[in-house]
Amino acid sequence: MSANDAAATPVFSWPVRIYWEDTDAGGVVYYANYLRFLERARTEWLRRLGIDQSRVRDELGVVFVVREVAIEYNAPARLDDELEATIDAVERRSASMTFAQRILRRSDGAVLVTARVRAACVAVDGFKPQRIPESLFS
Repeated sequence: MSANDAAATPVFSWPVRIYWEDTDAGGVVYYANYLRFLERARTEWLRRLGIDQSRVRDELGVVFVVREVAIEYNAPARLDDELEATIDAVERRSASMTFAQRILRRSDGAVLVTARVRAACVAVDGFKPQRIPESLFS
């Protein structure tokens, strides 16, 4: 997938509600929890594409692991906020994919977090890089 292909692909989004368990002592979302929200959006995007990660692991012998994350925190989310975690696939290489992701507050559209995430395809046994099976995205 080239950058041009990715631009034609609509952005996927997944709703997130903030609960007490997501916040720190200051009443704002603990910074590491944003990574969980981004992960959920990527997982749900794969589900929407009909890709069952358990089946991929069991039948194709590969899994996707996060190789690299660059994240920017712009503003905090707070208890009861309704957010949207978005994902846009921006690059596909033979053994990895890169995603542009954002977390927005639904009430005002404020961009709270931006991230660039690279996920690598690796063998279940040994975690060595593997080509992404073409059958996943055909």
